Amino acid sequence: MLTYRLATEADIPAMSRIRLSVTENVLSRPDRITHDMYVDHLERLGRSWVCEQSQHIIGFASACVTDHSIWALFVHPTQEGQGAGQHLLALACDWLFTQGAPVIRLSTTPGTRADRFYQAQGWQRDGTTADGEICYLRLR
Repeated sequence: MLTYRLATEADIPAMSRIRLSVTENVLSRPDRITHDMYVDHLERLGRSWVCEQSQHIIGFASACVTDHSIWALFVHPTQEGQGAGQHLLALACDWLFTQGAPVIRLSTTPGTRADRFYQAQGWQRDGTTADGEICYLRLR
C-alpha cells in the first residue's frame, strides 16, 4: 500500500538518494542540488511530498510557489509503474493551484520516460530550455 504525506527535513536524505538513483534525467553535477535547496522546497519556496511503501520512501515531489513550477518529481527506479508519480504530481499541482498559480511549468529531458509520462498526463509542450530540455505547462 502506498501512503503520501508532506515531507520533512528528516526525509531529505531519502529524497536525495532517490534523486541520485534515477537512470534518466541524471544530474550531470550531483553537487548542484544542495541540502538547503531541499529545505527551501519544504516551506519557504514551496512544498514537498513523499510516497511511502512499507514505511520506506519510494518517491517525492516538490512544488515551487515562486515560479509556479514542479521543482522535482522522482520515483525510485525499482518502484516505477505503481502510480506513485501520478499521485505525487497531482498533490503538487493541486497545492500550486490553491496558491493561485494560473499555469504550472516544468521541464525534462526529451525522449525519456518522464517526457512520455507528462504527455500521457495531458501536459502541453511549450518549447525547450537553453539546455535542450522540453518545457511543459499545465493550465488550471
